[in-house]
Amino acid sequence: MTYKDSFQDRIGNAAAAREKALAGLRAKPPVDPKVVAERIERKAHRDARDAEKAQAKKAARDAAAAAKAAVAPPPSEEERKAARDAKYAARRARK
Repeated sequence: MTYKDSFQDRIGNAAAAREKALAGLRAKPPVDPKVVAERIERKAHRDARDAEKAQAKKAARDAAAAAKAAVAPPPSEEERKAARDAKYAARRARK
C-alpha cells in the first residue's frame, strides 16, 4: 500500500486478503475420526482421574474434620478445681 493508492485499491486489497485467509481455512484437512476418538478417550480418563482425586481430597478433609471433632472435651469445673488444688499442693510440698 502506498500513499497514492485509491480507496478502491485498498478495498480490493482487503477483499483479496480476506479471500486468501478463507481459502487457507477451507484448505485445512478434516480431523481424522481416530484422532477425535483418542481425544475424547483421553478427556474421559482425565476427568475420571480428576474425580478420583477430588473424592480422595474430600475423604481426607472429612477424616481431618472427624479427628478434630474427636478431640477431648474441655475439662469440667470439678476437674479444673482438682487440677488447681493439685498444683497448689505441689507448690506447698516444694517449700
